[in-house]
Amino acid sequence: MDFETRYAGPKGDFPRETKGSVIIPIIQSSTKLLELGPPFDNDLMTFEERLELATRGTEEVVTERELQELLKAKHLTVYCGYEPSGKIHFGHASTVRKLMDFQKLGARTIVLLADLHAYLNDKGSLEEIRRIADYNKHCFIALGLDEERTEFLLGSSFQLEPKYSMDVLRMAVDTTLLRARRSMDMIARHLEDPDVAQVLYPLMQAVDMAWLDVDVAVGGIDQRKVHMVAREKLPALGYRKPVCVHMPLLHGLDGAEKMSSSKGNFIAVDDEPKVIEEKVKKAFCPPKVVKDNPVMDYAEHVVLPAVGRLEVRRPVRYGGPIEISDSSELRKLYAAGKLHPADLKAAVASAVIELLAPVRQYFEGHPEARPSKPSAVL
Repeated sequence: MDFETRYAGPKGDFPRETKGSVIIPIIQSSTKLLELGPPFDNDLMTFEERLELATRGTEEVVTERELQELLKAKHLTVYCGYEPSGKIHFGHASTVRKLMDFQKLGARTIVLLADLHAYLNDKGSLEEIRRIADYNKHCFIALGLDEERTEFLLGSSFQLEPKYSMDVLRMAVDTTLLRARRSMDMIARHLEDPDVAQVLYPLMQAVDMAWLDVDVAVGGIDQRKVHMVAREKLPALGYRKPVCVHMPLLHGLDGAEKMSSSKGNFIAVDDEPKVIEEKVKKAFCPPKVVKDNPVMDYAEHVVLPAVGRLEVRRPVRYGGPIEISDSSELRKLYAAGKLHPADLKAAVASAVIELLAPVRQYFEGHPEARPSKPSAVL
């Protein structure tokens, strides 16, 4: 894996023995040096338009008032962390889409490929995890992240620094065991018999935000408890608290509470069309039931935001073709039984296949981006 370097150091008022810069490798995303782009151009959008772009499609912003203040600034750093633990699916894609929204606002973007977090969460050997990290990076670029405005960092490139470890220890002194464990409720693999690593995980994630000097942390709503630890504990260590932007979770295609790489209940962004059709065809989709329906999730949170419409092609005897452009309209039609599960599935599968065409084209043009040998993680 090739690396460039940049110099960065954490901010804070804790006494340090040395004040030298920390060298943080960046996974190369192009042959050019990263250009982080211009600051906000306040003449291109009104403030209301910038706020709408930053908050659209979110489940929650903590807090919107703080975000409004950040949007008035000239520079903004946004981050999202991902465990390199398997295929990239639409659960990841929703946060990538939000990072892209912030890039449109001129934000500097950091994608943390959290190899040590994946290791702590029992996702494989470090060697295997780092191979998957490189593959995941290509998936994010294929989804549309601007290479020249995105820094791809391995967590281990700075998390092994002694000063970083000291920050984690300082936070550990002020965090109860129960609080740390609860923050991992929707993230950890071994909830019934948790190991010590799962207590370190949320503290490291909080300290990451300080060391990367982020203004905004993006994540799924399952990250909320960890993000609240960061907001509460970082100021006591001399760091500012980040604004947290949370995206809704998609249910697994099997009806599970969320998608999971270990369960395989998702559509991967590089799945072939026939695979997508088969997965959607088999998906849990009870008639007239909107709540906790994964196919409705895909229609509402993937297709409509990205495409702007859902085209249902069906014979006249079954109601004829219709075009749906509004989530509330979709919900009413489905709940009333005026849209059959088979027709919804066919429409969603067709839209997702079309939506992912650029990803397939990217990997056709970059065959080396796929793992070169079989992976136990994938």
